[in-house]
Amino acid sequence: MNHLIITLTFLRNMSKLIPLYYMEQLLETIKYFIDLFMHLDVHLGNIIAGYGIVTYVILFVVIFAETGLIVTPFLPGDSLLFACGAFAATGSFNLSILLLILSVAAIAGDTLNYWVGGYFGLKLFTQKRIRFLKKEHLERTHQFYEKHGGKTIIIARFIPIIRTFAPFVAGIGSMSYGKFISYNIFGGLLWVILFTCAGYFFGNLPFVKSNFSLVIVAIIIISVIPGVVEYMKHRAAVKAKG
Repeated sequence: MNHLIITLTFLRNMSKLIPLYYMEQLLETIKYFIDLFMHLDVHLGNIIAGYGIVTYVILFVVIFAETGLIVTPFLPGDSLLFACGAFAATGSFNLSILLLILSVAAIAGDTLNYWVGGYFGLKLFTQKRIRFLKKEHLERTHQFYEKHGGKTIIIARFIPIIRTFAPFVAGIGSMSYGKFISYNIFGGLLWVILFTCAGYFFGNLPFVKSNFSLVIVAIIIISVIPGVVEYMKHRAAVKAKG
């Protein structure tokens, strides 16, 4: 309750210090940047025109955050790679530099996520206060990732949201780092090269260019299909056992 009172007092004082016009401008600016980053694949042409070579840095940050931070799984991934490839075909990007930057971002993001999962996961499971987190669950997760972790890390690359959480869970499950990093590198390279090159070779076809937004939506839907299929298989297996 005290925190709420303090927050309301702070906002009231800020409203006195900052004129309403500037507050509205600030909110509009924040809204613009949120929309920009969440739909970077759609705004990419404007970003290239406005920021030039700095766009490489922006792309690195977005892909790194999408794969490396569990709080930003909503950022564009597959569709952004496709859009990057399409613009590379027009000369807006150097394809070799683009592939290198995006691959490093994807691999580094998963690596960070793995270590964060390992650090915080162990702390959560060693705390007795959280009843539903038991040590035997951690041991089972470790056994699963040692047996199936490589396949999981690679497949997860192609499934939005799950892509962000898979390395985090691998860290929680204490999957051996040597095994993780090898599959992380392979999966990251495969993901980046496949989608970026798809955009490079097919992104500027007349049909694709005239229906680019629909193509982006189709890519997102197709990316989700493997996760839906796996979920349906799991449901069917559970019903069969029951």
